[in-house]
Amino acid sequence: MLPPSCFSTKRLIVDVIRFQPGETLTEILETPATSEQEAEHQRAMQRRAIRDAKTPDKMKKSKSVKEDSNLTLQEKKEKIQTGLKKLTELGTVDPKNKYQELINDIARDIRNQRRYRQRRKAELVKLQQTYAALNSKATFYGEQVDYYKSYIKTCLDNLASKGKVSKKPREMKGKKSKKISLKYTAARLHEKGVLLEIEDLQVNQFKNVIFEISPTEEVGDFEVKAKFMGVQMETFMLHYQDLLQLQYEGVAVMKLFDRAKVNVNLLIFLLNKKFYGK
Repeated sequence: MLPPSCFSTKRLIVDVIRFQPGETLTEILETPATSEQEAEHQRAMQRRAIRDAKTPDKMKKSKSVKEDSNLTLQEKKEKIQTGLKKLTELGTVDPKNKYQELINDIARDIRNQRRYRQRRKAELVKLQQTYAALNSKATFYGEQVDYYKSYIKTCLDNLASKGKVSKKPREMKGKKSKKISLKYTAARLHEKGVLLEIEDLQVNQFKNVIFEISPTEEVGDFEVKAKFMGVQMETFMLHYQDLLQLQYEGVAVMKLFDRAKVNVNLLIFLLNKKFYGK
């Protein structure tokens, strides 16, 4: 395993050779950098510092790396020479072959880094394609939902108009059409199987409860009023589309007024029969 000093030395070498080319590492280290090379290096380090400032804390570089970025080219070369001396003493590198092992290792790192970036780029492209496909599907399903809502509303409008025509055609002559309201005792709805139970109320008292169901101006919406012994108790807004959704989801029972449990399928059947002529 390479010692930690080797990694920092390799990083510094990469920084130096980017701005000061040469035939060998020894030649680069022994040749003073020009003022232009130092200036270019300084600008690059400033750009790096700006990028690093925008990087999340968990992904930021270590303190030693930041400190190295503040060094000039000449200072980095001096630090490289100190690192090479230590590595030579450890037998990791050999100055006789101009540190070729280290140069080869750096070349491998660069190739591996390039491959890694290529893989990351390919993965990013796939993620972008997946994201675009999901957005497209979301748009499609959103349009489908709007279509079905519109379709259901049209069906309800048609059912409502058919119900009005089939019920009392004679009343349309010379009179304004009057909305039909249904009145049932809880006992009668219980006999039909529509009403299952009312919390805190015995079945023998159902005859004292009257439910009145009236269509509203909005097609598919019904106002349900409850009276107990002639006294107005509560009002509940019933939405036909909600009933259809519950039926689609396989929900058999729902609550009205938070107390009365009704059979969803039989309530739909009652509304269809009385209001939509089905």
